[in-house]
Amino acid sequence: MSGRRKVAVLISGRGSNMQALVRACAAVDHPAEIVLVLSNRADAGGLDFARDAGLATSVVPHGDFPDRASFDAAMDEEIRGHGAELICLAGFMRLLDPKFVGAWRDRMLNVHPALLPAFKGLDTHARALEAGVKIAGCTVHFVRSDMDTGPIIAQAAVPVLPHDTAESLAARILEQEHIIYPMALRLVAEGRVTVEGDRAIVAAGGGAAALRNPDPG
Repeated sequence: MSGRRKVAVLISGRGSNMQALVRACAAVDHPAEIVLVLSNRADAGGLDFARDAGLATSVVPHGDFPDRASFDAAMDEEIRGHGAELICLAGFMRLLDPKFVGAWRDRMLNVHPALLPAFKGLDTHARALEAGVKIAGCTVHFVRSDMDTGPIIAQAAVPVLPHDTAESLAARILEQEHIIYPMALRLVAEGRVTVEGDRAIVAAGGGAAALRNPDPG
């Protein structure tokens, strides 16, 4: 289809969410196309998947730069050089400079393995189990300078089962991440998401972005 929004995906490892995005964008009716997969690590496993899919890849090693701002500036140059209009963070394990975040405001998405604003940061599944929550899940949101904040585009809820471990809960949540991240990208690429204050508003038909509650059976 013509007029597809160009997307750069940033990864640091295997990039399983990147792979879900690539598969979704391969559909002829998807409103987005991935023009670059970029990593801060040359050994990131997801780069091989991207290359096998025929996608452009790039490595910008963070260790080559004296500070976060110069690293982010180099990434920004690479991303813009490929014509990207949107950015999807998919397991990108670097904090971003506020200038970079501001430059891509409401055009940079992230997926987090918790129902934000709860359980920001790392070790989300273990912390959820320790807190005794009955519902966990994942969130796709626009990125802001503060970690794991920003207008929420989509969420999926996953019941916490009696004998869950952090690993078993993580596996079920990851399945939902692979569903709602491509869905959220579609909504944004179609121009159906606007931001009002701290809220992302999805236009008509946006019920798909509401809280999902998969059948635990």
